[in-house]
Amino acid sequence: MKTWQFLISATLMAAILGSSPMATAAGAGKPVNAKKFDALATAALEAMKQKAAELNIQGVAVVNYAPGDSVQNWSSKMAVVGRMTDPKASANGNNLLGIAYAKSAEMADTLQNSGTVKRPPMTGEFGWQGGVVAPVKSGHLIVAFSGGKSEDDVQVSKAGLAVMLKGL
Repeated sequence: MKTWQFLISATLMAAILGSSPMATAAGAGKPVNAKKFDALATAALEAMKQKAAELNIQGVAVVNYAPGDSVQNWSSKMAVVGRMTDPKASANGNNLLGIAYAKSAEMADTLQNSGTVKRPPMTGEFGWQGGVVAPVKSGHLIVAFSGGKSEDDVQVSKAGLAVMLKGL
């Protein structure tokens, strides 16, 4: 009997706290739902593919949405734009997907565009430009591209970010 009383009390307390202002204090607004993110991410990735084609580059595009004031989790979608690796780019080749996510990881920590932070890159980061981040009322958008020169990667990322910002 005491177990049932505890469960009922805990459920009521969770319901009360879940509807309180403290439950949304970490975020500045209602998070983007999954269907909306998926549609926006698909459109953003298409814009990134088009921009990459204009610049005659190939690589990997990544779009992330993190709800709240700081990055504690995110939804992500990626697309290979011609190739996922560049075996001739360095002695060991480049995993462009890994580089795009490294740019995203740097931005998740700093909330600044990749390669612009005034600190040395941490292990797992490269400090390379090519990713852009923007706050939105419900969190942050983090967009990265890897495959071209840094300035081209930034242009491709900005094309994706513009689509995401229009949709939110």
